[in-house]
Amino acid sequence: MLIADLLKQEFRKGFRSQAFYRGLAVKLFMGFMTLYFAAIFITIGFSLGKILEEVHDTRTPLELINGASVYIILTALTIRFFMQSLNTLNLQAYQSLPVKRSTLVNFILLKPLFSIGNYLTLLVVIPFAVRSVSAWHSGWVALQFVVVCILIIWMDIWLASYLKRRFGSDLRAFVVILLILAGVAALEYFKVFSVFGFSMKIFGFVMMNPLGLVVALLVSGMAYGLNLMFFSKNYYPEKFNEKLSRGENKVTGGFSFLEKYGTIGELIQLQIRLIFRHKRTKSLIYMSAVFMLYGLLFYTNEMYSGSPAWLIFCGLIVTGMASLTYGQWVISWESNYFDAILTKNIPAKTYIKVNYFILIAFNVISFLLSTPYLLMGTKFFFLHVAMFLFNTGINAFLLIFTATFNNKRIDLSARSMFNYQGTTYKSFLIILPVMFFPMLITFILANFLSFNMILLVLGLLGLAGVVSTPYQMKLCTQQFVRRKYALAEGFRESE
Repeated sequence: MLIADLLKQEFRKGFRSQAFYRGLAVKLFMGFMTLYFAAIFITIGFSLGKILEEVHDTRTPLELINGASVYIILTALTIRFFMQSLNTLNLQAYQSLPVKRSTLVNFILLKPLFSIGNYLTLLVVIPFAVRSVSAWHSGWVALQFVVVCILIIWMDIWLASYLKRRFGSDLRAFVVILLILAGVAALEYFKVFSVFGFSMKIFGFVMMNPLGLVVALLVSGMAYGLNLMFFSKNYYPEKFNEKLSRGENKVTGGFSFLEKYGTIGELIQLQIRLIFRHKRTKSLIYMSAVFMLYGLLFYTNEMYSGSPAWLIFCGLIVTGMASLTYGQWVISWESNYFDAILTKNIPAKTYIKVNYFILIAFNVISFLLSTPYLLMGTKFFFLHVAMFLFNTGINAFLLIFTATFNNKRIDLSARSMFNYQGTTYKSFLIILPVMFFPMLITFILANFLSFNMILLVLGLLGLAGVVSTPYQMKLCTQQFVRRKYALAEGFRESE
């Protein structure tokens, strides 16, 4: 079959590429981390039934999963919408061959189904089905549950691809999807409409009735059909890819007011445009927004809420994840045109200031968005205040200083999902002190100070860092001047 041959060629191309053999140490590390998380997911799968039995006495674990399925599917669809890269095709390799356009379109749509990363959730689903679903119902229901989950994964892949091709993935789309999720949650919370009950009935039929398998197959096929209709209306898939590439370079000029602040304002404006123009930087920001919900997991769990170190860790994530993820490559993002920056009349101090202001902006926005946690108690509000000060006064400078050691080039036009370009052992060494230094301080102080006093100490440390901004800025500038030529040399090497 021709599509099978195309998939085989794509697989071989990945292994024969020179880039596959570069950065082997990082790939081995990521492989180890993948095995580690796979083991965690499998453990969760085997334990999930017991956990759900304790959550509700009268309903089976499968009924609870069915009730939450709408939320799970919408959340997965949202993540895929922003993280899943659209598949493209090197048409020049096939233009001289007798390959039908419909075959190429089907290849583009079927290709993501052969990516192992899309099936990580099955590491939870299959153990849960084997241990819990088969025990409460039957082996047939357990098998149908697994098959339906696979069909839902396919539906999510194709639906996310269609929405992304149809509407693009800009900030407005992100806001709209978050509002939809918030609206669905609000209907449940204020008891206007039981989404949980509706979901439990629908998916109860899909998961347990033999006809439900047909329904899941039809819905998945409809998602596939939407993509086929889109390509048929746009005629040539390659035309759309060209249009998409042009569309990604359009950035709304909503930051022109920054120009009145001189060189610093203009450079900040360029940095903001860089963030929203490229897939990888955008995906980091969107994922940081998701990490802000970590508080709901940590603050409501007695195991974590009773541990000062874990609370500090969570406060650090909630108020500073955006600056942490962006900051470890704060210089590498500009690797494509770093030589041009060095030739411009831009003082090193000004360049460092711009990066500092960007990280501070991330911290301020994250802190403001985290204020609803005040509803859970003033304890968490003061935690966020302390960690905001620590992120601003200590971590921002630490990120800029250590980022000068990361001289790996990053291609911002590359895909965003499973893209480890620019990631080396240095990236992990950069993030370790930033993440665990406040936890270490907390662990030591917890032996003789209350949690409120620990927050006061960390807040004062951050405040001292803010007061000493000129001195820290000078240190970062001197470090950048020492390392700028080594950075430029590293950025010239493309993978």
